Amino acid sequence: MSTSISAQDVRRSLLLRREIALLDLRHEAAFATGHPLFAANLDAERILVEAEIRLPRKDATIVLYDDGDGLVDNAAAQLAALGYSDVRTLDGGLTGWRNAGYELFRDVNSYSKAFGELVEARRHTPSLPAEDVAILIEEKADIAILDARRFDEYATMNIPGSFSVPGAELVLRASEVAPDPDTTIIVNCAGRTRSIIGTQSLINAGVPNRVVALRNGTIGWTLAGQDLQHGAARRVASGDAGAARRKARGVAYKAGVRHIGREDAAVLAADVGRTLYRFDVRSAEEFAVGHIAGFRHYPGGQLVQETDMAAPMRGARILLADDVGPRADMTASWLAQMGWEVYVLEDRFDGPLEAGAQAALAPQDPAHRYKRPYEGTDNAAQAMQAYLDWEYGLVDQLERDATHGFYVI
Repeated sequence: MSTSISAQDVRRSLLLRREIALLDLRHEAAFATGHPLFAANLDAERILVEAEIRLPRKDATIVLYDDGDGLVDNAAAQLAALGYSDVRTLDGGLTGWRNAGYELFRDVNSYSKAFGELVEARRHTPSLPAEDVAILIEEKADIAILDARRFDEYATMNIPGSFSVPGAELVLRASEVAPDPDTTIIVNCAGRTRSIIGTQSLINAGVPNRVVALRNGTIGWTLAGQDLQHGAARRVASGDAGAARRKARGVAYKAGVRHIGREDAAVLAADVGRTLYRFDVRSAEEFAVGHIAGFRHYPGGQLVQETDMAAPMRGARILLADDVGPRADMTASWLAQMGWEVYVLEDRFDGPLEAGAQAALAPQDPAHRYKRPYEGTDNAAQAMQAYLDWEYGLVDQLERDATHGFYVI
């Protein structure tokens, strides 16, 4: 039988940066209707599939809740059977959190998206509306449009003439597609977060080009009545890796990221009192060719976007690996600003490597998945606009919640 914990004690643990995983056991679609900022969704039906990957330390504190759905007791028993020894239940579940006067955040990956909005608010990240970008395309202006989403998202729908450059790759590859400093670089995603983070990444790294975000991404493009392309496959090779490495290293240093060698990494891994997530932030193809044992593949741009999915244990340590360097440094710079204790592995891939693709998790039931208003090509205009309106309000909601601990360099 798991012990209970109050909403006040969970919030205190988050404020004091103790290790804690606050897990919402509902289906993702229900989770998206409202949850605490740092809650992570672990569908009760997927505990046996996901728990040991997402929660690597079995004596860390795990707090379970639902919304009166009767999921907690069975979930606690499953986790105990897997060897988790500190499983607790949130007093009153989601209602208890709400009754304590604490904020509920809608959608998925909410704290990553809220962080992106905070970055734009504090750095005044420049952007252009879809109408202006469409004019630039029509006039054949000197621009390069870089899509910061996953390649499969880009292939589904993209801004005409754009190139696929997933977020963590931008600093590494921008000079290849825009070698002339007079070329304006426009970064887009489907909505806002990856556009903001991608644009600000290039600005933080000091690229000589003018860099702007496509305001509101493909949502904004569609709402402006512009047409999208489908099935594109324009990728970009690496640019000047040495220059990118120097730029990214400087950004990571400013954010307080620490670089460590294999011996220090082994010490981190041997610390049984702390959770350590180890992520290889390169492409899936590079990972399959050869990766360091013990590292899971999570491309850097998605790691910043989906941090709650990749690392639900808030307060854990994160160690990143990248054989070139800029992808890990830029990813780490953002994770550090989001409050993570993050390290970059310094001696890159100079030892024995393992080959092979990472085993894919069984997909969740589509009926239980939250339909994202920015994915696919059949979204209602009303849903897309409502999503944007929600994102615009996240900075104010962060202030009301007052647990985030984010900073912006």
